[in-house]
Amino acid sequence: MKPRLQTSLGQHLVLTPQLRQALHLLQLSTVELETEITTAVESNPLLDWEEPESISAQPLSERGNTQDQDDTRRQDHDDTGRDGDAEPTAAWDGDDGWNERGSGGGQGHGDNDGDGDAADRMIQSESLQDHLSWQLHLSTMSARDRNIGVALIDAIDDDGYLRESLDDIVAALLPETRATAGEVAAVLCRVQRFDPVGVGARDLGECLRLQLEQLHVDTPGRSVALLAARDHIERLPKLGAPGLADALGCPPEEAATALQLLRSLDPRPGAQIGNVPHDNYVTPDCVIARQNGVWKVTLAGSHFPRVTIHRGYEQMIQHAGASDAGYLKGRLQEARWLLKNIEARGETLLKVVRCLVRQQSGFLEFGKRALRPLTLREVAEEIGMHESTVSRAVARKWVHTPRGTLSLKDFFDSGVGTEGGGEASSTAIQQMIRSLIEAENPRKPLSDARLADLLKAAGVPVARRTVAKYREALHIVSSHERVRIA
Repeated sequence: MKPRLQTSLGQHLVLTPQLRQALHLLQLSTVELETEITTAVESNPLLDWEEPESISAQPLSERGNTQDQDDTRRQDHDDTGRDGDAEPTAAWDGDDGWNERGSGGGQGHGDNDGDGDAADRMIQSESLQDHLSWQLHLSTMSARDRNIGVALIDAIDDDGYLRESLDDIVAALLPETRATAGEVAAVLCRVQRFDPVGVGARDLGECLRLQLEQLHVDTPGRSVALLAARDHIERLPKLGAPGLADALGCPPEEAATALQLLRSLDPRPGAQIGNVPHDNYVTPDCVIARQNGVWKVTLAGSHFPRVTIHRGYEQMIQHAGASDAGYLKGRLQEARWLLKNIEARGETLLKVVRCLVRQQSGFLEFGKRALRPLTLREVAEEIGMHESTVSRAVARKWVHTPRGTLSLKDFFDSGVGTEGGGEASSTAIQQMIRSLIEAENPRKPLSDARLADLLKAAGVPVARRTVAKYREALHIVSSHERVRIA
């Protein structure tokens, strides 16, 4: 085959540096965007922080005129759906109302030190190890025992359990401290008396026994509960009160009282200390509010610093030499790209959130039971964007709503066909299952097959296996386990 030249005409997408930056900024969360902006300002001399407007002394009449102009400008921003990088003018007042405080309730925007670092305003919770170490150093013991106690506390996990063996603790103490397993066990007994009660246990049965031993000897069901936690903790869910009574040779009433006492104990005592969810502190990207009966979406963009182009360096380009001017022009182009892409990120985010509000207005009104099935493709087709763009816009984004601060992913859900020809979201079906189980007779709990029949009668035909999957996702045990522990 002879080599030859051939021309062809076609089109293909080229990811320019500007487009790559736009896609990168779109998928960043608000906190990550703040870090990205800070890094860009530090590395690019053409970028600078926008200075806040100073408060100047002026007559009261002029202040009133300025206030009127601000109100007019704010109204213009509300009409366009954006807040001009300013804080939303209304804040949540209770569940449904609004007031004019200028910050979202529960988000910390109304603090006087709102200009500080958000990390500085986070609650510094005490860890379980800090809490136990504080008690250890308040205890009267020798330096040797205190070193053993420190090693034990370091080995206790966040739930309060000692997952490592005593031999491993002995090996971890070497070579500074040489101790036997009996000495470590003696110090462990002292640690197990620390607050919270039950900490330092090596299994669930020991954890429950430690808590039972702290109760008064006259506590009803205490003696039977101690035997149950020692000998039958693994089979307890299947035994129930009648089986426990047969196994221990006690009246069924005492067994039922012991089970009730065991259920009142905490199986994870360590979680009481410093149990702050990792995603508890998030910064919403948008605010969804009802104004005059209409849902409005605004950008919550004032909590990160605003940047602008440094006018001094921009003016130096005209008077600089060839090499310096070339460098400054390149940096100026990068600065303009960044500002433009940040603005494009906000516009894309607004389009996506407005579409979600139109599609899931029932969810905002009535909760998860009104959540309708919605996919990325449906949103992409409605706003005229690619599905991958919507996915980037949704990733790690949060909105402040009357129902709290929610992830944008909460607005999407898969669907199941109904008898009426429509669809019901899986989240709505799970809420229906939870409601049915909460209203069931505890002596005759509903089986998965019965739940499927009730859902079908409500117009949502769901297979029994699907009901079982949704029930497990809700962390609800099966019917025979519910009846035995009830």
